[in-house]
Amino acid sequence: MSISLTILGCHSATPRTFASPTSQFLSINNEHFLIDCGEGTQVQLRKHKVKFTKISRIFISHLHGDHLYGLIGLVSTFSLYQRQAELHIYGPKGIEQIITLQLQLGKSVLSYHLIFHELTSKKSVLIFENDKVSVFTIPLKHRVYTNGYLFKEKIGERKLIMEQVGRIAEIDICDYQNLKDGKDFLMEDGSLIKNESLTSNPLPPKSYAFCSDTCFNPKIVPTILKVDLLYHEATFLQEDAKLAVKTKHSTAQDAANIAKQAEVVQLILGHFSSRYNDENLFLTEAQTQFKNTVLAKEGLVITI
Repeated sequence: MSISLTILGCHSATPRTFASPTSQFLSINNEHFLIDCGEGTQVQLRKHKVKFTKISRIFISHLHGDHLYGLIGLVSTFSLYQRQAELHIYGPKGIEQIITLQLQLGKSVLSYHLIFHELTSKKSVLIFENDKVSVFTIPLKHRVYTNGYLFKEKIGERKLIMEQVGRIAEIDICDYQNLKDGKDFLMEDGSLIKNESLTSNPLPPKSYAFCSDTCFNPKIVPTILKVDLLYHEATFLQEDAKLAVKTKHSTAQDAANIAKQAEVVQLILGHFSSRYNDENLFLTEAQTQFKNTVLAKEGLVITI
């Protein structure tokens, strides 16, 4: 089991030649998700050699342009590639109208089925689940209705202790899956070998929480408690805390405070304002409260 996160864009407001707005590619147990889709996301996917045709679900946090304006282009490109697999899009109410209208006015007919899941709940809710992963919303506080997303691995299979398994001639390869599923092994003579003597516990399931955009909001702490990796917006430095409050964004210190309260393993800062010339100031500010902090950078890959 593993989680791999690729940062495609991590800056706020308008895209620039050296900075792209928010977008991330997440792989978790061979499931491939896109989180937000700011302008230029397609270019970033290609630039960083991400096989974006594998994306099955897209999660949009809110309907501000720096998190959304790349979506219609990506939806259209999938059709140009003659995509056949259905594509699921999760986002605030209104996202279906935005994308559908653009397609209609352009007289575009997709080669695949587009399925929208519009979100309205102000509480954390389960929005997707299969045998590999569960996805929950993280209600955030911004100028418009906004959600973060929590991705949690399911508990994996037990691990075979091959040294022990190999000592029992009756155990064949066809029995391995039953052992991984936790079943005991029944010998021909009727005796039972306990699963615990043939397998070990699976690795603890991992988790990733994405939080952008939001003002300082301790109410999210119970939802993201002890996640392995937290991305939290840090648009401003503490010297501009009043501006953060006014625009309902966070400072680097705010993000670190949330990470500390939630006892997360690692914090990633992103969504930097262009008013600052030195992004290392964000890192210095956050690390005074939460040491295990890194800065988001385009092309950064973090694997848990």
